[in-house]
Amino acid sequence: MATLVTFHAHPDDEVIATGGLMANAAAAGHRVVLVLATRGEQGEPVEGILDDDEHLHHRRSDEAEEAARILGVERVEFLEYVDSGMMGESSNDHPDSFWRADVEEAAGRLAKLLSGLRADVLTIYDDHGGYGHPDHIQVHRVGSAAARLAGTEGVFEATMNRTEIMKQMAEAPDLPADFSEDEIAQFGTLEHQLTHGVRVGEAIDLKRQAMAVHRSQISEQSFFLAMEPEPFAVAFGTEWFIEHGATDHSAGPRYLDLLPGLH
Repeated sequence: MATLVTFHAHPDDEVIATGGLMANAAAAGHRVVLVLATRGEQGEPVEGILDDDEHLHHRRSDEAEEAARILGVERVEFLEYVDSGMMGESSNDHPDSFWRADVEEAAGRLAKLLSGLRADVLTIYDDHGGYGHPDHIQVHRVGSAAARLAGTEGVFEATMNRTEIMKQMAEAPDLPADFSEDEIAQFGTLEHQLTHGVRVGEAIDLKRQAMAVHRSQISEQSFFLAMEPEPFAVAFGTEWFIEHGATDHSAGPRYLDLLPGLH
């Protein structure tokens, strides 16, 4: 049995980027642990979703726990930083925001978990956080440093396949989108720079169920859930990674799993 730790910025990120990997790893008997840097305080809740006097971060924490149960995650940990909001917002300057956190101090918190768990594989984000979110960029920085401190050798950067996204947009331009075409053109990483593609397979239904429980952020009318099952499987049925520290990208992505014994 191996131990997979997925490190994410906010509740719901974990399902979108690595939900299939997590579900497949758990189903294969591996231990899966989710670490979240923040509780997503700066998210924009779906209108009318919160009860009177209910705090968003409480709801998002509960949603993360519920999604984790669906995916078979053994344990959910929070580093207890505050959501920094989108790049350039005043919330970036909050003294407790993850964006302002001392990288070595935050890495120490995560490294303690990695060492205690004897983590075999850690997932983080690529160096631009997929789409430039400050907390996602900080996950890359903190996760990279924590892996060095803990001696975790298997580190993979979750990202998006920019080449595939642009292809899908060209083929289905009427798909609902929460981002502009120009923004989407900057998402993720070009396919030839990726090293691993993990096929979600039969876990695609679990991934969609787990995504749907993040009700405060992902409505049934959102880009993610408005798609019919078949196009959803096309869009989210492969999860993309860059092996941390890889220098040779000439072969493009290999369709391999990140843990031994996963197929």
